[in-house]
Amino acid sequence: MYRIFILFAVFFSTSLFAQTGWVRGTVESEEIAVPHATIGTENGSQGTVADAEGAFLLELRLGDHRLLVSALGYTPVSEEITVRAGDTTELTLHLEGSAAVLEDIVVTGTMKAVSRTNSPVPVEVFTASYFRANPTPSVFESLQTVNGVRPQLNCAVCNTGDIHINGLEGPYTMVLIDGMPIVSGLSTVYGLTGIPQSLIERVEVVKGPASTLYGSEAVGGLINVITKAPEDAPLVSADVLVSGWGEVNTDVGLKTRVGKAQSLLGVNYFNYQQPKDKNGDGFTDVTLQDRISVFNKWSFERSADRVFTLAGRYVYEDRFGGELGWDRGNRGSDQVYGESIYTNRWETFGTYQLPLPERVTFQFSTNGHYQNSVYGETVYDATQYVGFGQLTWSKTLGHHDLLLGTSYRYTWYDDNTPATQQVSRTHLPGAFVQDELRLNANNVLLLGLRYDYNSLHGSILTPRLNYKWNSTSGLDIVRLSIGNGYRVANVFTEDHAALTGAREVRFADELLPETSWNANVNYVRKFFSRGGTVVGLDGSLWYTRFGNRILPDYETDPNAIIYANLRGSAVSRGASLTGDISLRGGTTLNAGVTVQDVYTNEEGLRKRQLLTETFSGVWQLGVPIKSALLRIDYTGNVYGPMDLPLLGELDDRPGRSPWFSTQNLQLTKTFANGMEVYGGVKNILNYTPPVNSIARAFDPFDRGVEFGADGSVVATEGNPRGLTFDPSYVYASNQGRRLFIGWRWALEGVSVRRLQASDAFIPPAHSE
Repeated sequence: MYRIFILFAVFFSTSLFAQTGWVRGTVESEEIAVPHATIGTENGSQGTVADAEGAFLLELRLGDHRLLVSALGYTPVSEEITVRAGDTTELTLHLEGSAAVLEDIVVTGTMKAVSRTNSPVPVEVFTASYFRANPTPSVFESLQTVNGVRPQLNCAVCNTGDIHINGLEGPYTMVLIDGMPIVSGLSTVYGLTGIPQSLIERVEVVKGPASTLYGSEAVGGLINVITKAPEDAPLVSADVLVSGWGEVNTDVGLKTRVGKAQSLLGVNYFNYQQPKDKNGDGFTDVTLQDRISVFNKWSFERSADRVFTLAGRYVYEDRFGGELGWDRGNRGSDQVYGESIYTNRWETFGTYQLPLPERVTFQFSTNGHYQNSVYGETVYDATQYVGFGQLTWSKTLGHHDLLLGTSYRYTWYDDNTPATQQVSRTHLPGAFVQDELRLNANNVLLLGLRYDYNSLHGSILTPRLNYKWNSTSGLDIVRLSIGNGYRVANVFTEDHAALTGAREVRFADELLPETSWNANVNYVRKFFSRGGTVVGLDGSLWYTRFGNRILPDYETDPNAIIYANLRGSAVSRGASLTGDISLRGGTTLNAGVTVQDVYTNEEGLRKRQLLTETFSGVWQLGVPIKSALLRIDYTGNVYGPMDLPLLGELDDRPGRSPWFSTQNLQLTKTFANGMEVYGGVKNILNYTPPVNSIARAFDPFDRGVEFGADGSVVATEGNPRGLTFDPSYVYASNQGRRLFIGWRWALEGVSVRRLQASDAFIPPAHSE
């Protein structure tokens, strides 16, 4: 593999960068260095970013160029230069301060492109460079470095999982790709795997209900994965990651132009086929996986710069976890226990701006998901199709920025479980209106209302109100939010525990839609010093109260999971604080803590939600060694105790998890032609859960278990604790310490140059 890397490097560096010269200099304002200024050619083909001291190094083709220079809080300028062979052009570029601040654009909070500072909805933005500090095979795993967001494993055997936001479980999190709800309940984890990470522009996270704009499932929050526009993507990109456990993840991207259209093709392939059982329980510590994903996005040039994009993705995965002696001949049998999941999934989505004087846009997404799974002897065979269309009209009238929309969602679902006696078809038409009212330069009020008609549950109304105040300097921002959310649940598509075969599934009554009310206060503050240090603080308080909350009951019957609407209330409340520090020398620190209390109150009995931590913390420290174009990244997280599902009073396993932390160290070397080689250690502390996380792992078919007449387990000499086989007692990965090494390169385009030499000391941008 390393010989291949060397051949790639020699070939591309000699063929594509032969006729070039260098431009070196600094960006200043009134003799003070301007950190992180962007320097690029007028046509956008080449560019770079200055370091924290305003220094930059840019490689350009020989000849005349016009450079454009811009930075946050400064007026852009241009400079004409000539690059000659054998010469290094020295420049000092001067910028003047400006009241207009250049900022990242976000779309998730209001469905309209606005700067983060001006958005009345708090949106956290995480760029691709932020996630490169701890490279992973999928966005799902990358989110472990986001404050208040936790990837949760739901099964100790097959390692399926979901995303928790502020303590709320995966079904309450909506996942979007380019703003389209392509991820359904059957495939939460698959929406965040298989997207080539080299093609991701950024990830936007909204915490709290967003049902007014996005409808069902956006109760706890949403994650919007935004891919690169084909016109801004590298011509060719590649990223290969290999771990000491034998995992191999490969991302390849290719941009092409066909007439007036540009295409961005990405392929992701992940393979892990080395079963390990380091804890000695007879089961695989990490599931074997063979996954391929193909992503293709098109952007079409139209008159008046109207938008037309079209994209599609296909994912296939073969996943297995279970006893080490399992083979495919045991699939679905009672001889050797295994959980084997075959997944076929396709998605299409796009945006088309109608050729009208007004800004009217049609968006659509469709997806099909087929899953053939076995959990021991239990077979789960399910198919789901979802079609979604949305028409929006955007109009500014005086101080009112209006957005009106209508949508329709159709869901077709069928499986082989007793709960689905016939095919489920759900129609969900809806309409919404949003008014963003700018009261003055310092105050913005956002009002929204959505009406949906669910063909199974009738009318559903979801209002929202957001208010934003900012100081005249723009350094202080306060946001207040209150909103309503709702969710229609499907247990079999959302809760893996219902399918493991270890417990019987029961429904106490007909499940009604869940509803929630959420209030949130957010405060953002930035501090700048003349010495170049930048400090940012982002703090939030939230409170969410649920009605009709659907909760699984693991404790009434150790052999069953009983689902019912809560006869009482459920609450998620807490506080979070994130801080950023960027020092003059380029060192950056991002750290966040979240304290939360998630509980139910039924008939006067208050209970904490299972598998939900009361405290979590994340950090990311980046230290550049600019003289060698090296960067050291130290990342990690820490979690407080969680209540765990026990199998009865005799279960001797701890009812609460300990404090635990996973920490990672990475060294990245950037070469002058933009190639990067990186490597390091994951899970430095080698933390793994207790060996007995899987109850009675030696008897997965409960052959040595005796049951009473009422179905309860009888304690016997061979089973003194009265346990059954159960893999639901899981809160962390069994994957211990491991080395990793990777190689990435991107060729051509602005996105390419921004990944080059200067990136070794650029702080990874993320949130306000």
